[in-house]
Amino acid sequence: MPSNPAPGQLETIRNFVNTYDAEDDSDRVATPDALQQWFVERDLLEPGHTLTTAEHKRAMAVRTALHQTLMSHHGEPLPPEAPEVLEDASCRARFGLRFSAKGCSHLEPKADGVDGAIGRLLAIAHEADVEGTWQRLKVCPAEDCLVAFYDKSRNHSAVWCDMAVCGNRAKVREYRERRLKTGA
Repeated sequence: MPSNPAPGQLETIRNFVNTYDAEDDSDRVATPDALQQWFVERDLLEPGHTLTTAEHKRAMAVRTALHQTLMSHHGEPLPPEAPEVLEDASCRARFGLRFSAKGCSHLEPKADGVDGAIGRLLAIAHEADVEGTWQRLKVCPAEDCLVAFYDKSRNHSAVWCDMAVCGNRAKVREYRERRLKTGA
């Protein structure tokens, strides 16, 4: 996987989306126990909480909806169920607006457990949207890649996670298809 981390906490969302690897069809959080460990390691979930199958299923639906949202940052149509899944998760997180000693506000989930962990991810997405960095988090459109990456290009126009790998493969594929069509 190419190294193109997102700034600050947004990297946590990029890592969450990338727990599924399309290249080898593997999933690092395929079980409730694996997801629980992933959340705990990132301080999103308190140790000792045991994930249920239903919680795992909801978290995987959120990961899919986030993945679809990041694909839409390239202009792909966003499936109508993606915002619904994310809105349901935000309702379950029971967000509250918190103020720091300096008077700065941030969203914080009032829910605990998995709903709170997912809420922390959604709060990161919201803050990135407010900061203007959310649209730069994208998914590589190569079907054998689909890696979430942060677009560091000046004009926000990066398409591939790695131009030397995925971009080059796409260009070679397009070249071969053109040659087949022209019979050359």
